[in-house]
Amino acid sequence: MASEHKNRKYLSLLQSVKLVAWSFLGIRSRAGYEEDLGRVNPLHVVAVGLVGALLLVGGLIMVATWVVGK
Repeated sequence: MASEHKNRKYLSLLQSVKLVAWSFLGIRSRAGYEEDLGRVNPLHVVAVGLVGALLLVGGLIMVATWVVGK
């Protein structure tokens, strides 16, 4: 089991971004999700998830400020 963990190829950062983006939208297929979940680098997912959440909140604040300002 330990050798299996060492030989596992992790997803690249770009692939992790795609994984998190599909998860935010909720349209990822079950088979693709489970395949990627076995190869995902947890640090990438946490970092990309935090950046994505900050961008989402920042975008919502900008839109709300723009709408209220009119």
